[in-house]
Amino acid sequence: MKQYFHFESWIRRALGVAAITGILVVVTGWGTDSLKKFSFVKTVNADSQPFLDDEGRLPDLNGAVSWLNSPPLSRESLRGKVILVNFWTYSCINSLRELPYMKAWAAKYKDAGLVVIGVHAPEFSFEKEHANVQNAVRDLNVTYPVAIDSDHRIWDAFNNEYWPADYFIDGNGRIRYHHFGEGDYRDSERVIQELLKANGATGLDDTTVRISAAGVEAPPSGDEQSPETYVGYRQAQRFASPERVAQDSRKTYTLPTAPSMNEWGLSGSWNIGGESGVLQSAPGTIMFRFHSRDLHMVLGPAKNGQPIRFKVTLDGAMPGENSGVDAAPDGAGEIREPRLYQLIRQKGRIGDRTFEIEFLDPGVQAFSFTFG
Repeated sequence: MKQYFHFESWIRRALGVAAITGILVVVTGWGTDSLKKFSFVKTVNADSQPFLDDEGRLPDLNGAVSWLNSPPLSRESLRGKVILVNFWTYSCINSLRELPYMKAWAAKYKDAGLVVIGVHAPEFSFEKEHANVQNAVRDLNVTYPVAIDSDHRIWDAFNNEYWPADYFIDGNGRIRYHHFGEGDYRDSERVIQELLKANGATGLDDTTVRISAAGVEAPPSGDEQSPETYVGYRQAQRFASPERVAQDSRKTYTLPTAPSMNEWGLSGSWNIGGESGVLQSAPGTIMFRFHSRDLHMVLGPAKNGQPIRFKVTLDGAMPGENSGVDAAPDGAGEIREPRLYQLIRQKGRIGDRTFEIEFLDPGVQAFSFTFG
């Protein structure tokens, strides 16, 4: 789960959320642009049931720049429906791993009066582009309504801070429950069932869905010791190349000789901007020392749309059976659109490993690493 907010609200929001919801706040990253990122770990009893409160009126949804899979929806047009509003963004691994549940609930409870709305609120600039979101929604087989919230107007109306974030609204248009981050899917589905029954639905299937997802949508491994790490200098951490980062200018880097756990580095000629690093001439390499089953990168092709060829290695060898869905067993692959790429999925024991990706063409945009 990701959270972003301005520095001046850090103490108030962090302590307030902890006091209200009973969660432990763990600082996992600091950005140099006054934005902070936190991971929240629930400490509720596993046997407890969700408590339905009245958290206020459903904000209107007129801030979307456009809609997919639906004409524009509004508070008035949704009156009398039970609604699940899911804030997500298509390159976020946490959002992607929650998607199978959103799709399953939308299908299972549609006839009982549930409307699932995906509010696509971008993190990176490429996620603001309509065509990119449209392609992602199609490729991910999302068929329920999606509001493209490129200006974060719906996000702000909800005072939301998280990817993913789920808000559950009853038939009277009141927010009755929320959940931030992955997990607790059984509790969330029980909330849906309770709100539908209160709204007059009968004959509901009281079981909860069982999901078997593959690829990037598969659940995390439970042995994930590497944090999300950004390449752009605004939020970059643990950069281990011997050269200092030159912001917004071309510079040649060399790989670290013995990176410690969760350190990373570059080789070749790169221009490191606030959001991403762009390879200026080929070849160029990124290295990361990690501990996790999966390694993903958010990558984009050259700004002129030219595809980028790459080759990945794991501890200096071809990944073989440990290649992810976007890399062949020999490590080869190609970047054709900006998105999250799964490059490693280990099949055996998870240990400390060294990952390298060599780009064979210039212009690649490297945004971040995520793990699972």
